[in-house]
Amino acid sequence: MAYISFHDSDSEDSYIRAADGHATALTVGFRVPGQAGLGGDVRSGGAPFWTADYLADDRIRHVGPIDEVVRAEGLRAILAVPLRYGDSPFGVLYVADRGIRHFTPAEVALMTSLADLAAVAIERTQLTGQALAEIISLEQYSSRAKSELGALRRAHDSHSRMVDLLLDGGDLQALTTMAAEALGGAVAVRDGSSRILAFSGEIPDVDESAAVGAALDSYASREPVCLPDGTWVAAVTAHNQDFGHLLARPERPLGESGVRLLALTAKSVALLVLMHRTTAATESLMRDEFFDDLLAEPQRPVAQLRERARRLGLDLSSPHVVVVARLEGGPSGRAVVWASSYALRMSGLKSIRSGCIALLLPGVDASAAARAVSGELSPILGHQVTAGAAGPVSGIEEIAPIYHEAQRCLSALTALGSDGGSASLSELGFIGVLLGDSHSATNFIDNTIGPVLDYDTRRLSTLVRTLEAYFAAGSSPTYAAEALHVHPNTVSRRLERITELLGPDWQKPAQALEIQLALRLQRTRDALQPSAD
Repeated sequence: MAYISFHDSDSEDSYIRAADGHATALTVGFRVPGQAGLGGDVRSGGAPFWTADYLADDRIRHVGPIDEVVRAEGLRAILAVPLRYGDSPFGVLYVADRGIRHFTPAEVALMTSLADLAAVAIERTQLTGQALAEIISLEQYSSRAKSELGALRRAHDSHSRMVDLLLDGGDLQALTTMAAEALGGAVAVRDGSSRILAFSGEIPDVDESAAVGAALDSYASREPVCLPDGTWVAAVTAHNQDFGHLLARPERPLGESGVRLLALTAKSVALLVLMHRTTAATESLMRDEFFDDLLAEPQRPVAQLRERARRLGLDLSSPHVVVVARLEGGPSGRAVVWASSYALRMSGLKSIRSGCIALLLPGVDASAAARAVSGELSPILGHQVTAGAAGPVSGIEEIAPIYHEAQRCLSALTALGSDGGSASLSELGFIGVLLGDSHSATNFIDNTIGPVLDYDTRRLSTLVRTLEAYFAAGSSPTYAAEALHVHPNTVSRRLERITELLGPDWQKPAQALEIQLALRLQRTRDALQPSAD
């Protein structure tokens, strides 16, 4: 019988690659350990080696697995010659006999020649296999290249059709429908306030905060962003203006060409929106410049500012508040984009000043405006945003002063260790009186004990006197009753009425202190009023 073994490049072993003749134990795949057996001697010596009786030959390094196979096959005489690529051996050709036999030099020479021929055939076979593998690889590469080229051509054709649609006067809905067909899924176009402008197919149901964050990332990177659920978000931008974003949920994963087509679709939408919003975009820039001029020092002529406000359609005679939000590390692209969108959504104005976002917003509740700004901007930036507010005021001349009050409110929040919080001057109580430009004690008094003053005026009652006596008596109803010359039950009923007017927390230390300050200011103000002679 005859068999061939190849050396294993990853170990010292060899393995049977082919066998011919009647064999049961010596099969293809059988591993020859290390340098053992005849193959080990041929491998180390590089020359033919034979034995007339394998198991009885002490020259051979015997190992159990090989001896067991030789014994099982009944082999006696074995001749082994090396297989070479040039000077590099790669295997061994064996011939074996089940009887004792002494191989002649001619037989050894013949086997050597056969080994050389076999080596050439094996080398050619392996080279042919490598060539076939390379051909298959090239064919696969060519197929992928053709597929990618086809996808790119389809993306280019789709984009060309979109441009043609725009030039022919197509609307946003037609463009969205064409994009959905080209991308193979649902597409929705949303504006800067996340309102849907057009859609085709089932609108993707996504987490709003994640979608807004991805839109800001897409705006910053100028590339579509994929959410974990497979929805793609592409910012719609032009001239650094944020016009909204696309949501796309394809039925199949988008390849490179699909992502490119989505980006081109966003540009097409931006072009269409820009065609319809050129005037609005110009107005946005003018509004920002106008707000800067409102805050400029020295202030621009009021008549000129009023005329500009009229042209921009702004009614600054109605109540407005100012919110100033501090941005840690300075303004970022995400924050600026958000501020522009928020100002547009709220019909307000925005400015970036001294590392902060300043917003002029219609409304009468500065505290609520500060909370809304901080609450919406904080998750977008990933950290708590500190916001101070002031107002409301009506009139162009009052805007710059309350902007400075909002700045001081922001500084006070930081000084008080309230980073990440939001408040207005009115919420800071007596501190707000000190920080305000007008130092308005009247506002502080009205915000603190106004309901009690109004009640006394309407009912001709003496709740204010009762409060003063109550605090002067160390918060003792009994001693307050003695000072007022009334029954303690009367004081108790008055205190219950005060609780209804000021809320259940009016006797807590912080609020009680502000109430006492307001009472003192009220008494001082009354004493300074000119007599009605």
